[in-house]
Amino acid sequence: MKSSERIINEVAQGGRALDDAVAWFSSLEQDQQRAVLHEVVRFAMQANASVEDAREGLLRSGVKPTMTPAVLIIREPTVEQMGKVINLPPGEYVKSFRVLVSVFAVADARRRETDCRGSCGHAWHNLS
Repeated sequence: MKSSERIINEVAQGGRALDDAVAWFSSLEQDQQRAVLHEVVRFAMQANASVEDAREGLLRSGVKPTMTPAVLIIREPTVEQMGKVINLPPGEYVKSFRVLVSVFAVADARRRETDCRGSCGHAWHNLS
């Protein structure tokens, strides 16, 4: 598992604070940040993130609801909106990361309770 995958999943599972992950993300070069944003979207898509997940994730993200990534993420279709969020300018990357990781955390928690309950073999759900 890549370090970025581990960090994203640790946040999603409550093993790492969002602010710590944001500090790590902020230390990356722009092209690395963009790649991480793509990873988070891929994870959120795999977890079948919904607009309800997006609304709850936004509340957890600490991003003002009037900020561009926040406005986009709560619209449907969620997958299309996530694509718009990762295509925002670099000045929006940190806010986008906060929003996307928070949405993923909500969607993944739901997934762990439903699809993966009891006998999950996903390495990213079994961090130790």
